[in-house]
Amino acid sequence: MARMTAPHTIAVLGLGRMGAALATRLAAQGWDVVGWTRSGRAPGPVEVTADPGAAVAKADVVILSLFDGPACREVLDDVGDALRAGTVVLNTSTIAPAEAAEFARRIGRSYVHAPVLGSVPAATAGALRILVAADQDTFDGVRPVLEALGAPHRVDDAPTAAALKLIANNSLAGAVLALRDALRQGDALGLPRDQVLDVLELGQLGGLVARKRPFLTGPPTAGTAEFTLGALAKDMDLLAAASDTPLRDAAGLAASLGVPDADIAVAATGPGVDDAVLEPLRVYIRGHATGDPAHFRDAFLPTAHIEGLRDGAFVSWDLDEYCALFPGHPAPDEPTRSRRIDVTAVHGTVATATMTLHHGADTFTDLFLLAHVDDGWRIANKAYHRHA
Repeated sequence: MARMTAPHTIAVLGLGRMGAALATRLAAQGWDVVGWTRSGRAPGPVEVTADPGAAVAKADVVILSLFDGPACREVLDDVGDALRAGTVVLNTSTIAPAEAAEFARRIGRSYVHAPVLGSVPAATAGALRILVAADQDTFDGVRPVLEALGAPHRVDDAPTAAALKLIANNSLAGAVLALRDALRQGDALGLPRDQVLDVLELGQLGGLVARKRPFLTGPPTAGTAEFTLGALAKDMDLLAAASDTPLRDAAGLAASLGVPDADIAVAATGPGVDDAVLEPLRVYIRGHATGDPAHFRDAFLPTAHIEGLRDGAFVSWDLDEYCALFPGHPAPDEPTRSRRIDVTAVHGTVATATMTLHHGADTFTDLFLLAHVDDGWRIANKAYHRHA
């Protein structure tokens, strides 16, 4: 494939936030760009066709900027007959590694898997970082297009590029969750939001805070999102499935907040767990603090079981057996004991929680399953681990 030194026609299939930014950037750099999207929306100077096959038939390079692997497969099926021999398919979509491998096998040497790191502002400025899997000749041919969009970084193959993109987005999800925790703690301490953000901008989260500050100080605005919660949740689901390794609760952010089209930064401003979910856990803590088993009967469902290892043997107490362990008064060393709720996650009518209890020489990790019943939240079951 000859190196592109003059404007050629580029088809951009998928003109959502990122696709529109890519198309607009390439048009501004002198390429003849034709686009297609299901909505028919045209991003400014870009010509749009109603038929993706018509766009592809004109193109030397076809850029896919679609939501997921099934969308890529559907579009490639639709345009397959229109693809000319030698036309490069450059896929910037975030998809599963297995899907990227499938498309590479299907299209062959003309397939370039090129997921991008960066959001709409970076695309507009030509400052994306692009993970590129392509053979040398094909890479050399599309290098001018890639460099118009940002900095290309070669990787071994299509599934590797797809996997690395998912890992990168997982780190972004971790940063958003860390920012969320910091803002919640600041709110709990009564600190002004702007003051907290000023300090966070000086630290390790500074870049994220600086880019997303408008989303962190006002109401959710879906129309101005750069990278949406729904897209991040999709990527986390893909990573969990591909790696068969559990993730933090990032994948549930979009559903829990009910705003999948909002920018990812909105996740950092979401409300904490409702006090109603925390109430049975606090009642449980009162039971330990006072030694009064009545608190445990309030905290747990009557059918609950408490399970763990005691003196090397597995025990499974029902609620009556568990309550019988408590004398009705505080432990002698109660002033030195402490308990904290570590993690909670709500999934509709069920929830999970983890608690750490420092009781003298022993530390306990308690894991709870909670259920929402007619009169509110109750603990359905508890498992524990004792750290001697």
